[in-house]
Amino acid sequence: MTAALTSKIAAPTPDLSGVEFATSADGMPVARIDDLVLAMVTSNSKFAYLASAIALGRPLAELTRADFIGHDGRVANEAEFRMRVAETAGHKHDLAKLNRVQTRMSASTPWGGSQMAVVYAEGVVAHSTAGHGGFHLSSDRNSKVHPLLRKNTTWYEEDCEWAIVAITFPDLFTAYERSLANKTIRNTWPDEWEAIRSCKLAEGESWAKDRRAFDERHASDYVVTSAIFSDKNPGMTEVVAVVAGDRGAGDRKAWDNERRFLVPSDEYARRGRFGFVIDPDRHAEYHGPSSFLGWRSRGIG
Repeated sequence: MTAALTSKIAAPTPDLSGVEFATSADGMPVARIDDLVLAMVTSNSKFAYLASAIALGRPLAELTRADFIGHDGRVANEAEFRMRVAETAGHKHDLAKLNRVQTRMSASTPWGGSQMAVVYAEGVVAHSTAGHGGFHLSSDRNSKVHPLLRKNTTWYEEDCEWAIVAITFPDLFTAYERSLANKTIRNTWPDEWEAIRSCKLAEGESWAKDRRAFDERHASDYVVTSAIFSDKNPGMTEVVAVVAGDRGAGDRKAWDNERRFLVPSDEYARRGRFGFVIDPDRHAEYHGPSSFLGWRSRGIG
């Protein structure tokens, strides 16, 4: 089964069979997949996200925003909404072909007593508890996990480690789940992914690798840790920054290394996903009255 890790898993092919698309009574793109209805909702802040509803028997054209609940992630436009619908449809169709059995069993897990279990196959069981959950593999199943990803324990938690199980036993998961698992492995264990596949991840293909590169590149730079619109300087954002290597220290030494700067708010709004880096040639250190309550408690502002 470890051979599955050495070959690329293709993204799921869009499957819109059995999907009904329409526009709701209040102008939202909506779609029905069996008893599931999805909608592209535009928030008051003007960004769109995916919402869902179950067992709505009325025609799609009669539905409104009030019929939908949840927030299943942002979507950029209607084309992306249709792609998400296709993924969901494919996932539901694949699930119907799998032989997963939901049951209750007495089991002690690393996260507490099992409250519900799903048997994917012999030796592959997902447990849910009051607070968390994950997969339990039999010893034989665990031996099939690639050595670079195999744990000393037979338990794999549900946040990230589930992907190790999915990559190892792809026939037990849907195409959508396999695609998501492959992405999770790249983002969480990039070194192992590269070693297993004998290739390098490019920039943008792994969150963890990109974050490490960012931290190395800015190890001597001031990186923003806190920000607030300045009530003393209109159009500016007051930020607190520390040298990147000291981020998260949380002690007096970190306090001593903190510096304040004023940054144009429109520039700060375009910050990257790993933080805003201070440019000492353009962002002057700020010593004036502070908009931060914490800095005020230190006698500033």
